[in-house]
This record gives sequence, C-alpha cells and structure tokens, in this order.
Amino acid sequence: MALCSPVSLFSLLFAVLLLFSASSSAKHDSVSFSFHLRSLPLSAGKPLKTNPKLRSLSSASYNVKWPFKYSMALVVSLPIGTPPQHQQMVLDTGSQLSWIQCHNKTPPTASFDPSLSSSFYVIPCTHPLCKPRVPDFTLPTTCDQNRLCHYSYFYADGTYAEGNLVREKLTFSPSQTTPPLTLGCATESRDAGGILGMNLGRLSFPSQAKITKFSYCVPTRQSRSGNLPTGSFYLGNNPNSGRFRYVSMLTFSQSQRMPNLDPLAYTVPMQGIRIGGKRLNINPSVFRPDAGGSGQTMIDSGSEFTFLVDEAYDRVREEVVRVVGPRIKKGYVYGGVADMCFEGSERESIGRLIGDVVLEFEKGVEIVVPKERLLADVGGGVHCVGIGRSERLGAASNIIGNIHQQNLWVEFDLANHRVGFGEADCSRS
Repeated sequence: MALCSPVSLFSLLFAVLLLFSASSSAKHDSVSFSFHLRSLPLSAGKPLKTNPKLRSLSSASYNVKWPFKYSMALVVSLPIGTPPQHQQMVLDTGSQLSWIQCHNKTPPTASFDPSLSSSFYVIPCTHPLCKPRVPDFTLPTTCDQNRLCHYSYFYADGTYAEGNLVREKLTFSPSQTTPPLTLGCATESRDAGGILGMNLGRLSFPSQAKITKFSYCVPTRQSRSGNLPTGSFYLGNNPNSGRFRYVSMLTFSQSQRMPNLDPLAYTVPMQGIRIGGKRLNINPSVFRPDAGGSGQTMIDSGSEFTFLVDEAYDRVREEVVRVVGPRIKKGYVYGGVADMCFEGSERESIGRLIGDVVLEFEKGVEIVVPKERLLADVGGGVHCVGIGRSERLGAASNIIGNIHQQNLWVEFDLANHRVGFGEADCSRS
C-alpha cells in the first residue's frame, strides 16, 4: 500500500486535460502500444451489473510501452474492458489493489461505465476474495445490500476509495488481452484518478497479469506550471536494460513478518548518503529492517518526496543547516513533512552550495541527485529539499520517492528478484 501524505500521490494530481492517441502493432504473441496522456480528475459509477459468465483468458507475452505525463505522480491511461474504455491510473509500486473510477460525477466522460463492457464481472459476497483477511491482502471487505463484495480503502492523508470488487481485463487489441483481473470499482472517492497497484502482492497488477518485468523513466520537471513532461513505462523487456546496474531485492518469508514491515514493497539494500561529496555519518543498519521491521528502504513511485527515518534524516538536515542554515525559511514546513525550504529566488545558489546528493546501495550502485534538481518547487515561490521525516508520515521506513527517480530508468525484474537503475534523458526515452 502506498504511504500517502500531503505531498504523496493522492494530493498530487492536477486537473489538466487528457490528450490521448494510440498506435499498435502485434507480431506473434507480443504487443506494442503507445498512449499519450495527462493527469485528469476522474469521476465514477453507474449501477453495477453481474455478468453470468467470466471467460478464462491466457496471458500474452507482454512487450508494452506507454508514455505518461508527470506532474507529481506517474499517470497512465489504460484500456479497460471490452471494448476498452481508457482510464487514468496512478502507477504505484507501493500499492497492491488496482482500482478505477466507476461513479457518475463530473466530468461524466472520465469514469468507467460497466454496462458498456462485455467482460465486466462483479464479485459476489460468496467469493473467497470477499473475506476480511486474505493472505497478504488485508483490504476490509463487507457484503453490500445487493450481496456484492464491497471494499473500503483508506490512506494516511485521509483520502479514501470504496466500491465493489470486480473482475475486468485490459484489452489492447481483439487478440491481445490480459486475463480477468481483480480490481476495485470505486463508487465513492475523493481522488482524481484510479490506482495501478504494482507491488509484490498476489493481487497486484504484475502478479495477476503474469508480468515478470516492468520499468519506468521519470522525466525532470522544472516547475508546477506549463506543459507536463513525458516519461516512459514498459511492461516486459526494456531495450535499454543492457546498461542498467542492479541490486538484489530484499524479500521476506511469512515467518519474518514484523509489525513495521511491508513485505510486499520493493525493498532495496541502501547503505549510505553523500551530500556535496561528503559521506554522512549514518550507520548502514538504519536503512535495513530491524527486529520490528523499522528501517526498511523501499522504492515507491506513488510517493513524491523521499522520506528517511530519524537517524538518517537528522544527519541530512544537520549537513544542510551547516552549509545553508541561515537561508532556511524559518517556521515553514511544507505539507507537514518537509522543513528544509527556501525562497524561490535562492534556488540555484542553494543547490550549488549544498551540492549533489547521492543515495548509495550495495555493489557500488548509486542514485545521483544533481544539485540543479535538489530543490522541488512547492508553490508560492518556495522550494524545498525533497526529503521529509518518515515519522511525520506515521511510518517507520525509508521511502525513495519519484522526485529522486528523475532521469533514471528504474526496472523491477521480478523473476530475478532485483531492481535495476540506469541514467537517461527520460524526456527522450
């Protein structure tokens, strides 16, 4: 589940117009598509109908690429149903359940209309999925007045989505579809779009669609105004992967489940942080889960900022204060989580003074955040270092957000239990 805050995914979506075009070609069992999209406030539901039969479909060999527009979230437009209705969904490696908007609020053309899809199926209360606790899927479910499976999904920032659990497929072409996938069909939601759950859970999109590899490339953004930059999202093999550097994912068995651990997250072996060439005095153990699960370091595309546990955050803040302390905007905390903020007029000089920030992993793998991209525009003429304190989220984890994944291919190789990184100009990838 994505860890949400005022600077994470559900308060991140802007109301912009959707521009969509698609082209496709298929050869044998592979498929390639391209979709242009922007983030758009979605609405949702007509009365849900249950199809009497659910067809069993075999999965194709996926080789799919989507461009996406990046504001503070990665938003893809996916072809849901038969015939397909394109739905905007936030690409979220921190969530399991995928859900779409199925209510009929404004704008009416944005939500999914189940009555138009021949492959739509509502899950009844008697289905095994409609239980209070299914292994590694703790979504609260109940039986509604129509004897259909009802879910409620609440997030840390107070936003929520609720509706019915359904099964539906993605239709790329008449001959290329996913198997029927379990999704949420939201009849009530405060959010602008749906979620594409991409974590390691058995009901995530990769698990259900039998996808063993996916990757994305987040472009840089210069400001919160103007045209949104375009990135790329691959399902299947990435032609750029030959130059990626990989780290092994940390995985956890059922016997290792701990109260503060998310066993379904993409957990990576982070080892340290450098700022301006100086390696900070942080014990590497704070980046790995302790006996209670605290300290886990995860890659989360659904979080905008990066968050660190106290011991790591304190060292980062001490170094920033040492270099540019008098220029920090006193008494200002953005979104309740980020307190290393500056007036916008000082953005370039602040970046030069602090220098590059480097996240260090095993095998010498690094994520380098250049000084030119160190500060994030948070509006009102204010720029903040894109790092917050995890404790203020109510979390005990280190979370690498999408702001520190810019101009970087991030590949999740599920078959080989590894994550790859490769520097790129993501606006051209």
